Amino acid sequence: MPAMRGRRMAAASFFRSGPVGLALAVALLVALAGCAPARHYEAVRVLQDFAAGTADSRLKRTTPGPLRQPLAYTVAGRAHHADLYLPAALEGCVAWSPAPSEEGAARCPRAALVAAPGAVPQGKDDPRMVAFATTLARAGFAVMVPDLAGYRQLRIRPSDAREIADAFAWISRQPELAPGGNAGMFAFSYSVGPAVLAALEDDIREQVRFVVGLGGYHDLPRAMRFFTTGWFEHAGAWQHITPDDTGRMVLAYSSLDYLADAAADRAVFDRMVAQRLNDPQADLAPLAAKLSPDAHAVYALALNADPARFDALFAGLPRGMREHIARLDLARHDLAPLQARLILVHGRNDNLIPYTESLALAAAVPAEQARVFLIRSVLRHVDMGVSDLFTWRFWREDLPDLWRLWRVIDLLLAERADDA
Repeated sequence: MPAMRGRRMAAASFFRSGPVGLALAVALLVALAGCAPARHYEAVRVLQDFAAGTADSRLKRTTPGPLRQPLAYTVAGRAHHADLYLPAALEGCVAWSPAPSEEGAARCPRAALVAAPGAVPQGKDDPRMVAFATTLARAGFAVMVPDLAGYRQLRIRPSDAREIADAFAWISRQPELAPGGNAGMFAFSYSVGPAVLAALEDDIREQVRFVVGLGGYHDLPRAMRFFTTGWFEHAGAWQHITPDDTGRMVLAYSSLDYLADAAADRAVFDRMVAQRLNDPQADLAPLAAKLSPDAHAVYALALNADPARFDALFAGLPRGMREHIARLDLARHDLAPLQARLILVHGRNDNLIPYTESLALAAAVPAEQARVFLIRSVLRHVDMGVSDLFTWRFWREDLPDLWRLWRVIDLLLAERADDA
């Protein structure tokens, strides 16, 4: 396996606390939006809370902490689990709760949101996802974070789309949580693909009003070519960014579903990862020799750095794996029936999935149905960071990026019942 920089999976971490300059930058936007309509000002407060992480913010000072409740639910006989985040007590609204809670009542949500993380071992319990859901619950959303078991194992499967669809089907049919049917999805990284596929499912297609996608893909094999080689094409020119190792590791562990001797191959993959963590230059050839033929084909693709060899190596993957990748590949699906509005956010320096994938996804849906926000410097894949406030880079690049992120949040808040 490649040099692993820790088990940092693609996840909902654009809301992670950044340097002090980030808090100061958002405070500047607060001041700039001081005379704007209420929702615009609220969007700044939400952005500030994302930036603050667990630290103090105006949103925390002016809204009670939301409720987080475990939820067991069933859709068409399929049993699932999730966490549900609800806005905190507010006078005049009857509480909604799947079970009595000693923490207090929940005020009426203004919209429902299914939040799907990327492939993270902690899944719905990842601290960054908890922070994200908490912030949006403060903003009036009922946020449902499904427990996607495959993600915890770093495995991606076509069934991921149906699991997300089931979560949406359940929450959108709760009038107390999705008033007026106002409901949508927020997906991170790999989950953008399954979320779009979920939004195409016949039983919910007419109900999904919006999908916000951060760092997602359109053509899955093309995205795989990038996270294995670092090369991508745009406007007829090839460009290179050193890729994050996360994609290669997910590729390896996802292959276990298709290997005849998965337990033995997994043990070898685990040793490869551990060896490269200790020594980024470690020779993996002796371990690779112990892999089964199919697992070795996965290994060869993961370590390939030549984009010209990608197609041949991809063709060597186990047949079942290639078939499932095809089912998850949005480029192979007709997206014309999609009813949901797409709000797509992507960092130009994304080192896991190139920004061109969001551009391609927007081009694949009907005209005027998608909006794309490209972030030049503040956002990489899903990690956010801002330069010092007293630098030229902040004023030239970071502040315009924060303005774009504010617009994304403002569009999201506009989907609530009182704002739509």
